[in-house]
Amino acid sequence: MWLPTPVYERVPQFWFLMGLLFIANGLYLGIDFPISLVYVAVGSICCAYGSCIAIVRLRHRKSRPADGETPTTTE
Repeated sequence: MWLPTPVYERVPQFWFLMGLLFIANGLYLGIDFPISLVYVAVGSICCAYGSCIAIVRLRHRKSRPADGETPTTTE
């Protein structure tokens, strides 16, 4: 599936924001509601997923040679 570049670049931020919103909603409801723990758990997973996407993309971009450079091989 192809996404436009501005959308593709914002996907990790979207997941992280959704995680923060889930966590905030769980904290807003308070510990009296059993569903609040589910909100906090889902929010933590979303934040972790967004962070993982960002880290993987950063590592991939650092491992590629810059435009115009020839890749060097170590033998």
